[in-house]
Order: sequence, then C-alpha cells, then structure tokens
Amino acid sequence: MAHPEFQVKTGKDNQFYFNLTAKNGQTILSSEGYKSKDGYTNGIASVKKNAPDDGRYERKVAKDGQHYFTLKAGNGEPIGKSEMYKSKDSMENGIQSVKTNAPIAEIHVL
Repeated sequence: MAHPEFQVKTGKDNQFYFNLTAKNGQTILSSEGYKSKDGYTNGIASVKKNAPDDGRYERKVAKDGQHYFTLKAGNGEPIGKSEMYKSKDSMENGIQSVKTNAPIAEIHVL
C-alpha cells in the first residue's frame, strides 16, 4: 500500500465500519458502527478534521496495563479507537500516525 486509507466495510450487523490504515497497511484507528453511508462519510470527515488536534485524543490504560486512545469529535463523542499498545511511547507514536495520515487518507469501500 502506497498511501493511507480509510477502509470501509459492512459488518455482520449490516452497519458500516471504517479502519484508518497507515502507508504500511497497519490499522491505526477503528470506528464504531454507522447505519448509513452518510453516517460513515460524516465520521470520516470528522476524523480528518479532528485528527491534527492533540486535545481531541483521550489517552487511556486498559485493566491489563496496555495503552490505547480514543479520538473524539468537537462535541466529545468518540469517533475512533486505537489498537492496544504495550507502552505509552508506542501509543504516542500511534497518535502521531493518526495525526499525519488521517488528513490525507483516501476512502476505499471494500
């Protein structure tokens, strides 16, 4: 893969989900389910808009000690969640990757 992408899929529940992938194909952010094309299109637009703003990231630690983050929209609603990271530094690298890749990512419906 030569460029970052929002990969959109339909789930078994007939809702739409997207993953933001980096240039290397690694998933760096996953969405919640959306009931319509307008819903996921607005979700992607919100990720693109909010990704560069460090204040939109909520950094968290899971019960098992792994780190992860959520990206929130201007209204405080979560619009994406990261994978689990073993260290805080790895999580921060993930946030940086979302900041860099989301604004330039293309949309690809699978």
